[in-house]
Amino acid sequence: MKMMELIAPCHFGLEAVLKREIIDLGYEISEVEDGRVSFYGDADAICRANIFLRTAERVLLKVGSFKAVTFEELFDKTKALAWEEYIPENGKFWVAKAASVGSKLFSPSDIQSIMKKAMVRRLQEKYHVEWFPEDGAPYPVRVFLKKDIVTVGIDTSGVSLHKRGYREVSGKAPITETLAAALIMLTPWKKDRIFVDPFCGSGTFPIEAAMMAANIAPGMNREFTSEAWTNLIPKKTWYDVIEEANDLIEDGIEVDIQGYDVDPSVIKIARRNAREAGVDHLIHFQERDVKELRHPKKYGFVITNPPYGERLEDKKDLPALYRAFGESFRTLDSWSAYMITSYEDAEKYFGRNADKNRKIYNGMLKTYYYQFLGPKPPRKNK
Repeated sequence: MKMMELIAPCHFGLEAVLKREIIDLGYEISEVEDGRVSFYGDADAICRANIFLRTAERVLLKVGSFKAVTFEELFDKTKALAWEEYIPENGKFWVAKAASVGSKLFSPSDIQSIMKKAMVRRLQEKYHVEWFPEDGAPYPVRVFLKKDIVTVGIDTSGVSLHKRGYREVSGKAPITETLAAALIMLTPWKKDRIFVDPFCGSGTFPIEAAMMAANIAPGMNREFTSEAWTNLIPKKTWYDVIEEANDLIEDGIEVDIQGYDVDPSVIKIARRNAREAGVDHLIHFQERDVKELRHPKKYGFVITNPPYGERLEDKKDLPALYRAFGESFRTLDSWSAYMITSYEDAEKYFGRNADKNRKIYNGMLKTYYYQFLGPKPPRKNK
């Protein structure tokens, strides 16, 4: 199969996690930049990346990149790209999104309009037609300008990959599935260790952990735009990758994954979401206040997304909440805690300085991933 360059955008600050995922899938990295990782792969890689990657926001098929500082230059260089290698004569094509950072060309609507015209002109010349029906498969184009360098890709995913297909309903202020998965991967948690989320909301952290534990591919229960690209990806390739994903599932495992929330209505939502994800038998959800965070065993993990104040509570309620969380955590002998929050006084009221702290952008919101590390468990005798 023909080798291509693929681009996988991700949350800023989590590029290393996605890079490791891509390498583990067996692909060669071509470039790592802020918020995206590029790699080489064939048609099979498009399917496998969409179905298996837990931390990518989408997968783009790179058409090309070039420098442009005028709209004339943008038109000419877009027209010079080999669009006919990707888009058939009846394909539906448009520039779905344009983003610009530190570039002379910055108007998204103008960039989109000019690039669409350039694509039409190129395909008219190649297919020897004046008009395109655009009644075939969709080929949405996404373009990113950074310091006048234009990177152009066709979106193979469609709806963002954080839409796994299990979360029809969310609680208040949910964390995205891709971000939750990446944050779990930043910890040493493994499926033989205890996992507790005391602010579980709609259940995203426990569900992502259970899917990892059971080796359930995140993209198994959804559709992708590129499934319709029969000119580039044979249907059999999709069937083969789904079969590969099914063969890898370990459904009969035993794990200790728990999710608590003080709100009974979101616990109902969490249970429903877990059923949709096929992991409800692996998670224990319970209506419980963070003050009642207890567990008899050692060396467990708390991984959570507590209220920030922006969307859920007034700031005045947060000191008591974080203080209660910290006091409960101190009763958990030898445990580790990881929390993502934008609340600047989190450590102060939690009652302990974090051993590690990582800045992560959750959309436009600057958050911190505080890591309170417990001791490693003793090695088991083989």
